[in-house]
Amino acid sequence: MTETDVESKRIAVAKTGYEVVRDPLLNKGTAFTDRERDELGLHGLLPTEQNSQAQQVKRVIAQLNELEKPLNKYVRLSALQDNNEYLYYRVLVDHLEALMPIVYTPTVGLATQNFSQVFRRGRGIWITPNFRGHIEEVLRRAVGDRDVRLIVATDNESILGIGDQGAGGMAISIGKLALYVAGAGIAPWQTLPISLDVGTNNPELLNDEFYLGLREPRLRGPEYDALIDEFVGAVQKVFPGALLQWEDFRKDNALDILDRHRTSVLSFNDDIQGTGAVALAALFSSMRISKIPLQDQRMLIFGAGAAGLGIARQIRAAMGNTGKIGVLDSQGLLVDDREIRDAYKKELAWTGEQAREIGLTDPQARSLEAVVDKFQPTALIGSSGQPGAFSQVVVRSMASHVARPLILPFSNPTDRAEATPEDIVRWTEGRALIATGSPFEPVQYKNEVIHIGQGNNVFIFPGLGLGALISGATIITDGMVSAAANALAEQVTESELKRGLLFPAVSRLREVSKAVAVAVAKAAQTDGVAESSEKEFADLVDAAMWWPDYPHYTSANAGRN
Repeated sequence: MTETDVESKRIAVAKTGYEVVRDPLLNKGTAFTDRERDELGLHGLLPTEQNSQAQQVKRVIAQLNELEKPLNKYVRLSALQDNNEYLYYRVLVDHLEALMPIVYTPTVGLATQNFSQVFRRGRGIWITPNFRGHIEEVLRRAVGDRDVRLIVATDNESILGIGDQGAGGMAISIGKLALYVAGAGIAPWQTLPISLDVGTNNPELLNDEFYLGLREPRLRGPEYDALIDEFVGAVQKVFPGALLQWEDFRKDNALDILDRHRTSVLSFNDDIQGTGAVALAALFSSMRISKIPLQDQRMLIFGAGAAGLGIARQIRAAMGNTGKIGVLDSQGLLVDDREIRDAYKKELAWTGEQAREIGLTDPQARSLEAVVDKFQPTALIGSSGQPGAFSQVVVRSMASHVARPLILPFSNPTDRAEATPEDIVRWTEGRALIATGSPFEPVQYKNEVIHIGQGNNVFIFPGLGLGALISGATIITDGMVSAAANALAEQVTESELKRGLLFPAVSRLREVSKAVAVAVAKAAQTDGVAESSEKEFADLVDAAMWWPDYPHYTSANAGRN
C-alpha cells in the first residue's frame, strides 16, 4: 500500500516515539512510512526496512505454521493483538476459515482452562463484588473517552461444554468480540470484553497457585442479582445505546437476566437466541434437500439447558406446533406427568396425553433411544454436552424411517459433540444431513466427499449486533432474531448444499453478516423498535463496516512550538 493509496485515511496522532509503537491501535510495526517515521519520531525505534501489510501477514502466517499446538497458536495471535490490532485483524480476516478454530471454538476452550497460565496482558474489564456501589466509576475510568458500542459480558459459569472457568471466561468475551470485528466490521476500539468475576466453585481453580480470579465461592441469590442490576445500570449510563451480549451464564441465571433486562438495555443472550437462530437456519437449509415441509417436521432436542431452550423457542415460533417438538433432559423426555423442577422446562414439556398417544406411557421409559423409536423424528439436535449420546442404535433407528435425517451434534468443544460426522455418515449410509458446533474435517464415503457445515453462532451474532446498532434499535425483538435465521439460511448457495453444507463457508462470513444485518435492521423497523428511518440498509452496512487497512498517520503536533 502506497502513501497515495491511504491519503484519504490520514489520521492526526498526538503521540510520538515509543508511545506510538506501544499502542496496539496505532502501531504498524515495520509498515510505518518514512514520512510517518519523520513526523512521529520513530527513526531508530524500528528496523530500517519497510514492509507492506501483506508482507507482514505472510510473516505472521509463517510463524503460526511453525507452531504445532493450537494453544500455542492462540497465544501467538493474542500477543499480536496486544501489539498491533490492525495487523491482527488483517491476518484474521484474510485467513478466517483457518484461524477461527484458533481464536474461538475449540481452542478458546483450552485458552479458558489455561487462562491464568498463559496470561500476558489485561484486556477488557473484570468486575468483582468488591466493586459494588462503584461499578459505574470503574467502567468510566477503564475506558476513558472511547466510544464503546458493543460489549460481551460473561460470568464464566457455563463456558462452552466445560462449565465454571472463573475469571478465565474473559477469553470467551475476547474471542466473541474478535469475531464481531472480523465478521461484521465493528471497529475494535468500539468493543469491550467484560468478565463478571463473582467467584468460582471450581476446586481446581481455587487450589491453583497461579489462578488470577476471585478466590471465593460464587456469589448467589439476591446479592448476585443486585450486582447484575448495578452493572446493567452502569452500562446504560456510561455506554448509552451500546449493545450488551450476555454469554455463557448458567441456564437459570441466563433466563432470569434476559427476562429482567431485555427491555431496559439493548441486549440479547447468544446461548439462547443465537443458538436458536442457528438451529432454525439449519432446519431451513435441510428442507431444501429433504423436501420435508415445515409442518411435517418432527423435531427432537437432546439437552434442555439454555441452548436447548433457545432452539426449542425458535423452532416452535416457526412451526407453531409444540406437539412436534420434543425436548429431553438428563431424566428423559420432558412430560408434565413427571416432576419438573426448573420452571422454564415446563414450557418445553409435552402433556402426558401427547406422550401416551405415541406409546410413551411409562415415565421411566422415555430415554433418547425410546423416544426416537416412537416419535420418529425428522431432525435430532444435540445441545447436551454429552459426547457419544447419539449412539449407533439411536442414529440407525432414526435413519430407518427418514430418507434424509437432519442430525446436528451442536455441543462444543469438539470432544463434547454428541456424535462424530464420520460415525453418522457411516450409520446412515451417507444419507444424513449434518452440521456440528465445532469444525470437523470432510468425510469420505464411498466415492463421495461429504463436507460438514459448522453451525456456529458466528453466523448470527455479528450480523444481529450490527443490524441492531445501525438501525438504532432499542431492544432485540423475537422478530429480529427470526429474521437473522432466515437471512442465514438464504445465504447457503446451491453449490454449498450439493457439497453437504447446511451453512455458508466461514470464508464468506462478512458477506453473510451483511445480509443478516440488513434483515435484522428491517425487522427492527417492522417491529417498531428502530430509531432509524433509513431504507437503504445495505449501503449503511457497507459504510459502517471497518476494514483493517492501515491508515496514514500525520503528527498532530506539526507546526507547533
